Amino acid sequence: MASGPMSSADSSSLSTLEELSDAFDSALGCHDDSSSLGSDSELNGAAPYRQTDRYGFLGASGTQDGLGQPPVELIRHREARWLEMTSLWEKAMARRYKKVKVLCRKGIPSSMRARCWPLLCGGQTSMDRNHGKYKELEQSPGDPQWLETIEKDIHRQFPFHEMFLSPEGHGQRGLMQLLKAYTVYRPREGYCQAQGPVAAVLLMHMPAEQAFWCLVQISERYLPGYYSPEMEAVLLDGEVFVALLRRVCPKAYKHLQKHSVGPLLYVTEWFLCLYSRTLPFPTVLRIWDAFLSEGVKVLFRVGLVLVRLALGSSENLRDCTGVVETLEKLRSIPARLLQEDTFMAEVHNVAVSDRDVERECRTQLAKLRKVRPDFGYRPEQRLPNAKAVFDAQQLEDAQQPRKGRHSAHAFHIPEIVVDPPPPAPKEQRRLERERLKEQRRQEQERRRQEEAAEKQARKKKPPGRKKPDTRGKTFHVAQRPMLSRAQEGGEGEEPGPAKRNSAPYLETYF
Repeated sequence: MASGPMSSADSSSLSTLEELSDAFDSALGCHDDSSSLGSDSELNGAAPYRQTDRYGFLGASGTQDGLGQPPVELIRHREARWLEMTSLWEKAMARRYKKVKVLCRKGIPSSMRARCWPLLCGGQTSMDRNHGKYKELEQSPGDPQWLETIEKDIHRQFPFHEMFLSPEGHGQRGLMQLLKAYTVYRPREGYCQAQGPVAAVLLMHMPAEQAFWCLVQISERYLPGYYSPEMEAVLLDGEVFVALLRRVCPKAYKHLQKHSVGPLLYVTEWFLCLYSRTLPFPTVLRIWDAFLSEGVKVLFRVGLVLVRLALGSSENLRDCTGVVETLEKLRSIPARLLQEDTFMAEVHNVAVSDRDVERECRTQLAKLRKVRPDFGYRPEQRLPNAKAVFDAQQLEDAQQPRKGRHSAHAFHIPEIVVDPPPPAPKEQRRLERERLKEQRRQEQERRRQEEAAEKQARKKKPPGRKKPDTRGKTFHVAQRPMLSRAQEGGEGEEPGPAKRNSAPYLETYF
């Protein structure tokens, strides 16, 4: 990895994978890693190294821990709300995701991040599905080439944090095993230098197995293609960032275009490391809270705010006469502007939505494929937020039995039936009126249908026998002819009684 600062010869837009990798290496090289403490015994050295802040970093004064912190009562209230929500996590994600998003924007309490982050990103579900998988990966020997590269980078990850002081300490050894396990789990992707800071932040908050599955979820669900050898996703998102910057902050966009400062010169480290090497650690944690809840759009919003703070005014641009000065301005934003509450309020106010990111991804992808027909990254593989990750895992669990997979360790979420709360008296009266109105409407409809049926039945009834019209007509009734004895009966039969002869008569009806 290069250790010198970035030269002005790299000012043109990077277009090859080698230049992209060099940009990230140079960005990492700009940080001073020579101050990494070598052993735990150095904790007994000078006073600044003996004291840690509330996040475990050495050299901080204890008086700063209480600055900018909400009252204890508010912290306890938020902890209670998160405990309640995480105890019914499936219900919260299925029905109250907007509430989860709002609470993440306010900041997850430090005591709850180890519980909430694996649930938000789906790492807890992946760990439950793959019981014992991490232990198997940890015991695997791994690729010697990757092991050598990882070992060289371990000491660079937060050298002033109490977990990563000693090469023989549990922090560095755990980070080594975690990164090695990922190279065994995804041998094609292997190891990317930017995964080191991400894995280290996860290890600060949770055990190694949970941290591993959270890293898998971030690499495959939130940022697929970021840590692959091609790094095509970073190249695409750099172009998307410039397109969004043109709309959000035109002044900074024109300045960067004027001096040919390509997005990969500054966005690469921001996005790959999730700002863990760029911003104050309390602000980084707040960014992660929002990122694991709302997805990659948070990374774009944070980057847009940083560029606007550094290059958004004429006063700031006065001293930026070239590439080096511009990049230095982006790295030296005043700390007062990066305080977690004020900075995150600006981030959430940036008018960039998931739809905006998807639209620009399609547009820039079409442009890149015209220049590079072999560009194979597919942005639709990326899930936009924690709700999409949750739904995808639910769908996978539902499809597992049909595919005949072994589901002995699958995490099946029980169905939760919640009775709705009773309505208020006013609402109850309104519902009763609507119910009666609906009943009357149904009764009227039933009557109309019955009347229509009766009319139809009357139309279809066959007509009766019509009485002949006899008015003014005369009928002659003749006497019945007499039958001979032979006709009336056979031989030997006694004649019957004689019938009375009736004279013919004439009847007239009027």
